Amino acid sequence: MTDDRAWAATRKGLFELQRGEGGAWRVARVSFLAEPVSMLLPPDGEGRMLAALNLGHFGVKLHASDDAGATWREVVTPTFPEQPQDAPGVPWKLVQLWSLERAGRTLWAGTIPGGLFRSEDSGASWQLVDSLWQRPERQEWFGGGYDAPGIHSLCPHPQHAGELLLGISCGGAWVTRDGGAHWDLRAAGMRADFMPPERAHDQNIQDPHRIVRCAAQPQVLWCQHHNGIWRSTDNATSWQEVKAPLSSFGFAVAVHPGDGDTAWFVPAVKDERRVPVDAALAVTRTRDGGASFEVLRDGLPQQDCYDLVYRHGLDVARDGRSLLMGSTTGHLWASSDAGDSWQAVAQHLPPIYAVRFG
Repeated sequence: MTDDRAWAATRKGLFELQRGEGGAWRVARVSFLAEPVSMLLPPDGEGRMLAALNLGHFGVKLHASDDAGATWREVVTPTFPEQPQDAPGVPWKLVQLWSLERAGRTLWAGTIPGGLFRSEDSGASWQLVDSLWQRPERQEWFGGGYDAPGIHSLCPHPQHAGELLLGISCGGAWVTRDGGAHWDLRAAGMRADFMPPERAHDQNIQDPHRIVRCAAQPQVLWCQHHNGIWRSTDNATSWQEVKAPLSSFGFAVAVHPGDGDTAWFVPAVKDERRVPVDAALAVTRTRDGGASFEVLRDGLPQQDCYDLVYRHGLDVARDGRSLLMGSTTGHLWASSDAGDSWQAVAQHLPPIYAVRFG
């Protein structure tokens, strides 16, 4: 697969995007028209990919393709075991497949209500990672924008098989280095201003909106948190806060695959408003690890704009220059110059939940 293919998961279907010789993107195919697609896993080298659907009354469904999205078939969905009558906390029922990632031959799925599943057979079967589900700390996790906590960020380590970092709203960041047998809480330095002061630095109740890892420098991670932006340069052993212009609130973050100092964010007015600052959409970019930022507006609406970019609505390709950004109002933009300028790909799509390059 190349950087000239991408997908947008939306409230009413999965839109495959292709980039032509002139660099312009177009919608090449639509799958699951009128059905909510909450997340997708782009194709591997053999064309195998996954799409997660959230059908409301009919529940969560998972579909697989063996030909990079040309055809689809329904496959088994991750399922929680029967809940003991005396089990505390949220119901053991799958509400949403919120994240999908691949690490070698292992597939990982993060869900609402805070469950992690793994598959070793290309998604033909899934096993709940019970070692995380049974952690006593899970009883303190709670939902951010949803009623239940959820695992939205899955960051495999490209050099260490079996190492995976999770981002949980609201449950902090967790790391396993042995394929999920054991877990360590790794949110030291983050701050939750929505909690009483004495609990603001409690690692187990932090609300990271999105965490991403630099592929070439995997010890570098970036986090767009409910209360700001944090960066780690020691593989999540510690996190340092970074101050950004306009607003440090937002949901999305993307990191350059080859340069851990370069990252992009989409600032917004926080909490009950959740709209662009001054109704003008902008992307902020740092190229020096957060010491300074540029505000990028060229090609983005600067008047009467109320688009919100969800946590999976921004992605960067392997070339480090191509970006895609989709909003809650169905606008999709592309950049081929690392965010310096943006071009509208589509203006009337359904609300966009996630964009991912092939």
